[in-house]
Amino acid sequence: MHIQMKRKIAFALSMGVVTTGIISFSLMAMNVGLVDGFAFRWLGAWAMSYAIVIPAILLIGPRLQAQVDRLIR
Repeated sequence: MHIQMKRKIAFALSMGVVTTGIISFSLMAMNVGLVDGFAFRWLGAWAMSYAIVIPAILLIGPRLQAQVDRLIR
């Protein structure tokens, strides 16, 4: 696999961890509050959102990047 592709995949995986973690924590805290068992519920929500977001980043990301590149040229 080409090094550039490895970098893009590594970035997508890393960015997915950070963004889904922040968003799932924020939404859970706002909607449920910091109740007993919050950490376990949050980790479950985080895992589900990560499983959804990573394929989306990998599939939609290149197309979106190409559109952005065309707009900015």
